[in-house]
Amino acid sequence: MMTLEVKLDLPDRLAREAQAAGLLTPKALREMLKDAMQRRAAQALLAGAARGSSPGAKPLSMKEIQAEVGAVRRARRTKGSSAA
Repeated sequence: MMTLEVKLDLPDRLAREAQAAGLLTPKALREMLKDAMQRRAAQALLAGAARGSSPGAKPLSMKEIQAEVGAVRRARRTKGSSAA
């Protein structure tokens, strides 16, 4: 697990309300980040589906799909190793 120190500049009122609601705890922040990442992944999936179903779009072959999946996996591995 990675430990990060984050500094936020928030308006006073927002900071007080978020603190009172328990939203500034490590657990709450972790859950908010996980939710945001899931929303991004869902939006990317829907955007890809919209592109794939646009008029004139031809379906990808299994070979093309495998090539795309491989490229994404390589990019994630590269990105993950550079972040470490």
